[in-house]
Amino acid sequence: MRKRWQRFSAEELRQLWEMWKEGRTYDEIGQTFSVGHNSVYTVVSKHGGLRPRDRTRSIRVLSLAEREEVSRSLASGESMRSVARQLGRAPSTISREIRRHGGVGRYRAMEADDEAWELARRPKRCRLSLNRELRRVVSEKLRADWSPEQISRWLVMSYPSDPEMRISHETIYRTLYVQARGALKKELVTHLRRQRGMRHSRKSETAKHAKIIGAVSISERPAQVEDRAVPGHWEGDLLAGNKQSNILTLVERKSRFAMLIRLRDRDSETVVNALIRRVRHLPQGLMRSLTWDRGLEMARHRNFTIATDIQVYFCDPRSPWQRGSNENTNGLLRQYFPKGMDLSNVTQRQLDLVANKLNTRPRETLGWKTPAEVLAANVALTD
Repeated sequence: MRKRWQRFSAEELRQLWEMWKEGRTYDEIGQTFSVGHNSVYTVVSKHGGLRPRDRTRSIRVLSLAEREEVSRSLASGESMRSVARQLGRAPSTISREIRRHGGVGRYRAMEADDEAWELARRPKRCRLSLNRELRRVVSEKLRADWSPEQISRWLVMSYPSDPEMRISHETIYRTLYVQARGALKKELVTHLRRQRGMRHSRKSETAKHAKIIGAVSISERPAQVEDRAVPGHWEGDLLAGNKQSNILTLVERKSRFAMLIRLRDRDSETVVNALIRRVRHLPQGLMRSLTWDRGLEMARHRNFTIATDIQVYFCDPRSPWQRGSNENTNGLLRQYFPKGMDLSNVTQRQLDLVANKLNTRPRETLGWKTPAEVLAANVALTD
């Protein structure tokens, strides 16, 4: 695993942004570079989810190859004028280069190139910060809940002969999400249709609702599952916390008995393996089926079914109410794990204690019996 302080190389950054554009998650990108998802989030959030433009080197400055030639020539004792002739540069250019980066005795090509590349950064002011009238109009339209594209198109029609009153919708987005520009107030983001802290790829939206191969619809679930006639049919989901942390929650439909499982990550392999381990510790026949939503954390559901002989049924898209028992339990769990809490620090022992509190608390829907009592009674009847 790469240490936190290690930086991404230029090639790694290029690949990172390509993966982000494809809609990959922080976890997927992090695994590629052997870093945690937080390291990826830090890079992406710094730029508001918008890939920074690639930097280019001016032909007026020395290239790395030229700096290596300067370094070799100095080591062999050649004069600056001789180096300048070989490179086709002015002697003053070579003189400034050497003086700026350590002098004759300390000049090193790679260090000089890195330092020059860093010093060349300039905080270029964006168009909105330079044009007060354009900034006023754009801010006014954003407060009226216009989209950046609507604003961009409207400006072309409203100011046909004034090229200074033109701006692309991407520039508006970039100025909103990259607050270092400082031209538009951050609260204007709340007027966008999607009020996010950063820009996401459209492909990431479709990925969230991607089809799960071989998914068995909830409509094919046996009638005994629907009417809660027998115990052993469960509903599952993930309870989300801060920093991409999650808890796996399972609820038995008839008794509302809950189990909580600690997760290291939310990728499908981790989730499915955690489920397999827990199911193998249950009494024989206590889990007969499992109902899940369309989350990609269950993309490897076939592995789960092969290992446990338990069928997984999937809800219809955007229909969480079809897992009502689990949704209700997740709501109860927010008393202990409020939104925004970092769940990665919660131990399995703590999860077991919370689950025990829920399972030993009387419920109106159970005739004021506890989930633990109802499950124990039903299991005894089926033995």
